[in-house]
Formats: sequence, structure tokens, C-alpha cells
Amino acid sequence: MNIASSDKQSGELILGAHLSISGGLYKALEEAESLGCKALQIFTKNASTWREKTLSREEIGIFEEARKKTGIRSIAAHSAYLINLAAKDPDIRKKSRAALKQELVRCGQLGLPWLVLHAGFHMGEGEKTGIKRIVGTINHVFKQLPENPTRLLLETTAGQGTSLGSSFKQLAEMMHGISNKNRVGICMDTCHIFAAGYDISSRQSYMETMKEFDMILGINNLYVIHVNDALKQCGSRVDRHAHIGEGMIGSRGFSSLVNDPRLSKIPKILETPKKKDGKNMDPENIARLRALYLT
Repeated sequence: MNIASSDKQSGELILGAHLSISGGLYKALEEAESLGCKALQIFTKNASTWREKTLSREEIGIFEEARKKTGIRSIAAHSAYLINLAAKDPDIRKKSRAALKQELVRCGQLGLPWLVLHAGFHMGEGEKTGIKRIVGTINHVFKQLPENPTRLLLETTAGQGTSLGSSFKQLAEMMHGISNKNRVGICMDTCHIFAAGYDISSRQSYMETMKEFDMILGINNLYVIHVNDALKQCGSRVDRHAHIGEGMIGSRGFSSLVNDPRLSKIPKILETPKKKDGKNMDPENIARLRALYLT
């Protein structure tokens, strides 16, 4: 299956959300269609366990049929939370390497264009050592899967604890060290970059941040955006998502983002809290982003 064409799909505003795979992977596609989404993000297994999942031919076939039926092509998978490619513990690094490989295998089987990854925590070993371990592991896994078509996206982080990827320069170092540049890219999380100190809450600060992003990483390397408001202030290094327009980024920041013509073909996927006062907030957050478009 050729999925390269899904890397940057044309369209006016490609919105989606991270959706549950409870009851089957295909259920997420059906829910995305009911929300009027053109994109979505899923886990391909339980994200909180090392236990791996082997997809059956039936599961893969049902998922493919649902994708054809819904017409949704911009689908990202998010890797399991336990993966830490920079871990100090060699056993954790070994498990993380094996888990990353299986994540890519499942994505390839499902024809998913992107796998989003939190690269890891250096656990006191230092930034340089952590980045070296991350790069080495990714290169190793890529060599084991030379024909895998899924692009691995390094996600921007909020900078909590010893997490790596909170600065554009750290991500650029990782990208520089990865041998096959055609197999990697960036996923930018709005809450994370704001928490890491990149202000996008005003038109001017948004433009300054995106200019820096483009200079260091290149907007051409940006494939998916997680659209989340931030509960805490800029530079807090606290990863707490808020509903669109209800956090410290606010509507002005998201208006700048959704109307940025450079980002028009990049899927924008919600990871906002699912509920508020018992109400499903995905439709509301999607509506808020649409209301900001071309305003």
C-alpha cells in the first residue's frame, strides 16, 4: 500500500481528534466520521502496558474497509506511553526499542502515514547522552524495518522533569542524527510548546515562534499538529491540556494557527479533555476551531 500521498493531504481545514479504539480499531474511524472529521489519532494497542498486540488479517481488513467508507486518510497513531528511548536502565531501553518496532509494524499493516512518539526522558544522564540514545535506537529500528512506509514523528514536549524534545534545538539534534531523513518528521503540540516557553497566544508571538520553528526545524518537516489549549502559563513546563479558548493560549492564538496558510494542509488533531460537566467536548472544541477559521 502506498501511503506517501497521505503525508500532506490537500483540504481547507483538516481537523480531527484522538479517539478511542474500544470495540475495535475501526470504531475510531466511525466516530471521526460522525464528528465530521477529516483526520484522527489512535493508539494501536493499550498505551499503558508493555504487552504487545498482533493484528489479525480480519482486523486489518475491517479497518481498511472503514477507511474506504469514511474517506478519512489523515490518520496518526500515537505510541505507547511507556516507551523511553533515552532511558538509563538498559532493560527499559531494550523494551522501548522492541515496542517502537512493533508500533511501526502495526502502523505499516494498517497503512497509517504517521506514528507520533515522545522520544524520552534522560533520567539524570544528561541531554547529550539522552539524545544519542534516542538517535541510536531509531536508526537501529529503521534498519530492522527497511520497507516500513510509516513516518515517525518526534513530538514537541512540555519540558517536565528530564523529558527531551521541549526545545526546537533538541529536536533538530535528533533529526540531524537520524540517518534516513525521509522517515522522520515533527508533531507539534500547542500546549507543549507553550508550556516549554514558546508563546503563541498573540498574533505577534505566534509569528515569532513559527519563524523560529521554521529556521531551526523547517515547516516542511511538520506533519501533524496537536491542538490543545494550556491550563498553565507560558514557560510553566506543566503538561496540562485545556479546552480550546479556555486556557492560557486562548482564541487569538488558535485563530493565528488555523488561518496560517503554511499549515493549511497539516492535520490538526485535538487531545483536549473529553468531558466537561458530563458533556462530550470533542464536537464543541471542533466547532470552536472551525468558528475561528478565516475570521
